[in-house]
Amino acid sequence: MFGRGFWTPDEPREADIAWRMSWQTDKAVPLLAGEAFCEKPPMTYWIAALPIRLFGPHAWAARLPNLLYAIIAALSVALLAARSLGPPAGLIAAAIFSTFLLSYQVEIWFATDAPMLACVAAALFGAYLGFYARTVRERFGGYSLMHAALGLGFLCKSAAAWMVPALALLTLIVWERRWRELLRWELYAGLAIQAALILTWVGFVYAGPDGTAHLKVFFWNNLVGRFTRVDAPADLQYAAAHRNSPGKYFIELPMYLFPWTLGAVAAARRAWLQRGTRLDARFGTRFDEYRAVRFALAASVPALLLLSLAATARNVYLAPALPGAALLMAWWCKGILHGADRWDRRALRGTAVLLLLATAVLGVAATVIRSDAAAQLASPAAYTALAGSGLLVAALLAARAWNAAKRDVSMTLGALLTAYGALLIGPLAAIYGQVDRWQDLESIARAVRRDTSAESLILLAPDETTRAIVDMYASTSVLVVTGPVNRALLDRASAAAKDAAKGRANAILAQEPGRTAPHLAWLSRFVGRSDQSPVWAGYPGLRKIKEYALPNGRRYALLQANGP
Repeated sequence: MFGRGFWTPDEPREADIAWRMSWQTDKAVPLLAGEAFCEKPPMTYWIAALPIRLFGPHAWAARLPNLLYAIIAALSVALLAARSLGPPAGLIAAAIFSTFLLSYQVEIWFATDAPMLACVAAALFGAYLGFYARTVRERFGGYSLMHAALGLGFLCKSAAAWMVPALALLTLIVWERRWRELLRWELYAGLAIQAALILTWVGFVYAGPDGTAHLKVFFWNNLVGRFTRVDAPADLQYAAAHRNSPGKYFIELPMYLFPWTLGAVAAARRAWLQRGTRLDARFGTRFDEYRAVRFALAASVPALLLLSLAATARNVYLAPALPGAALLMAWWCKGILHGADRWDRRALRGTAVLLLLATAVLGVAATVIRSDAAAQLASPAAYTALAGSGLLVAALLAARAWNAAKRDVSMTLGALLTAYGALLIGPLAAIYGQVDRWQDLESIARAVRRDTSAESLILLAPDETTRAIVDMYASTSVLVVTGPVNRALLDRASAAAKDAAKGRANAILAQEPGRTAPHLAWLSRFVGRSDQSPVWAGYPGLRKIKEYALPNGRRYALLQANGP
C-alpha cells in the first residue's frame, strides 16, 4: 500500500480526482483534470482528499484509507464467520478472505473497489444478523447495519454495492422458503438511512452546474451501460470497454481464489455431500452450521452468474462475492480440523504444490528483473537477500505443508498461510520495488514541467493517465487536443502551437507507442518498443525536441511546431 507510486491502470486517474477533491469548491461531482468525471460517486475521493490535503499528492498518503478499508473488510468477514460458525472460524475466514489474490489486489489498489468491498462485507454481516435474528430488536439492528453499509457503498461505487447483499437475501428467502421475510418492516426501515445518504448527495449534484446531465451519466450510462449498450456518445459507452466473453469469470475464478483455489473446490464438494445437514448436535438447537453454507453460497454464486451475463467484465467486479467464498472455506476448514477425508488432504497437498509453483515463477521473475535492471538497482545485494530469503522460507514451508497434510491439518493450514505471506514479503516486495521505477510517471510529469516552464502545454490525444499526471505534477492549465490521431488533428495541434496571440511558442506532449525496450535482448522479443511509428513522426509541421522514457515503461515525446 505505501511503498510504491501510482501505477497504471487507473491509479493515476483516481489520484488526480482525489487531489482535485482536496481543494475544489464543489465536492459533489469528481473532476478529472478539471472536467466532470461521473463514472463513480465521490466518497472514495472525499476520504482520500483528507490525507492528500495534509501531506500532499503522495501515493502513500492517498492510500492511507486503504488500510482502514482492509481492516473493516477483514473484521466484518471475521464477525460473520464467528456468528455463524463459532469464534474460531472468524480468524480463519478473515485470514482466507484477506489473502485471496483478488482481495489482495483490491485492498492495495487506490480505487473505489477497496472501500466498496469493505462496505459490502459489513452489509453481509448485517444481512446475516437480520435474516437469522431471534428478536425484533436484533432483526432491526442487523438490517439497519446492512442499509447503512449499502448507503456508504453506493457513495463509493454506485449501485454495484447492492448486488451481492440483495442477491444473497433473495436467494436465501427462496432457498429456505421464508416468504414472510419480505413482509417484515425491519427489512425496509433502514431504507431511510440509504435515502438520507444517497439523496442528499443527489440533491447537491442536481443543484450544481449541468446537474441533470451529470446524474444521467451517474445513473444511466454508468449502471445500465455496464450491462448493455445504451444511446450515448462514444466516450460514455461503457459496454464497449472491458468486453465480457462466455465463461470469462469461471475461467479466471481459480486465479481470483489463489492460493486457496483447491480448498474452495474441496469446500464445495463437502457442502454438496452434506447438503442434507440441519443441526449440529454439539451446539444444540442454537446453531445450524449448514446455514453458513447456504449464506456463503447465496453471497457468491448468484453474483457470479449475474456478472457472467453482463456486457463488461473486470476481475474486481467479482470482489464483493469473496466474503461468501471465505465463509464457505472457513466452514470447510473447521470441518477438516475435526476430520479430513482423502479429498480434503489432497486439496491441502495440492495447495502446497501451487505455492511451490508460485515460488518457482516468482524466483524466475525476480532473477530476470535483477539481470535486466542490474545497473538501476540501488542495492543489488539487498534485492537478492530480500527475494532469496522469501523464496527459501516459502519453499520450506510449502514442503512442510505437503508432508504434514496427512497427519496434522492445523499445522498444514498455518504453514500454507505463512508460506504465502513469505512470498508477498520477500520476492514480491523486491519485484515491486523495481517495477515502481517502470511506473514512475510522476518523474516524467515533473520533467515536463521543468522543460515547459516558459511555454504553454498542449496534450495531443491524451489518455486518462496522461491527463491525470500532467494535471497533478506539471500544469493544471493545458490545452487538450482530442480525437483520432490523423492529419486533421495534427493540423489543429500545430496551429495551436503557433498561436501568435500568446507571443510564444507552445510545446506539445504526445505519448509514443510501445514501451521502452528491456536491456536483455531476448526479453525484447516479448516486451518493448512497438514497430509502429507515431503518426506525427511523418508530419512536416512538427518536430521532436525531447523524449521521456521509463525503464520498461511508457514513452513520451515533447514536440514543437515548425515554421513561423
